[in-house]
Amino acid sequence: MKQIVVFTGAGISAESGLATFRDSGGLWEKYKIDDVATPKAFIKNPDLVLKFYNIRRKQLSTIKPNVAHISLNRLSAKYKLSIVTQNIDDLHERSGSKNVLHLHGKLTEARSTKTNKVYPINYKELNIGDLCENGFQLRPNVVWFGEEVPNMNKAIKKVSHAHIMIIIGTSLNVYPAASLLNYANKAKRIILIEPKGVKMNDIEVIKEKATQAVPLLVDELLMN
Repeated sequence: MKQIVVFTGAGISAESGLATFRDSGGLWEKYKIDDVATPKAFIKNPDLVLKFYNIRRKQLSTIKPNVAHISLNRLSAKYKLSIVTQNIDDLHERSGSKNVLHLHGKLTEARSTKTNKVYPINYKELNIGDLCENGFQLRPNVVWFGEEVPNMNKAIKKVSHAHIMIIIGTSLNVYPAASLLNYANKAKRIILIEPKGVKMNDIEVIKEKATQAVPLLVDELLMN
């Protein structure tokens, strides 16, 4: 069975209504990275950081996976499907995806600041005084700027075995995640779905929204 790896970014979730970071009107225009998305920020003002992620978690609870998320799962009928995502939402899982690797963590999880043990919190708020069983403060289980990406090696392994790689909703500007493309050596096709487009050699670029392009691409891949 051929292997397909789908690598997704903020664009696919934006079409469900989830606020992005880098686009015009995105979260970085309202919040400074240094204030809410670094280890130093959490030490300096943990209440602000927790509030920022509580707002995002609440918004996530109000939106649903879109047709792009859902359509990808049909590929499992013919291919071994793996999804690697930069997104910290759970929309892939809620769409029915079974094999999802989160590079930057998940909004619906908390992590002990001491032991790094992960705890599911779903869509609940996380506040000062919420402790792990060892008495240490919980933080969002997300990878902040300046932190290592713990699942990077797992992602590299998946990409290195891909026969087809599909990239959706990312301009490939966020590193080290964007470097995954360098490991797709076995891939006979690399397809990028991104409305703004990115000029790169040996990549098929579809300049359309994910909700428009993904269902059609899935149909094509299932027929061939």
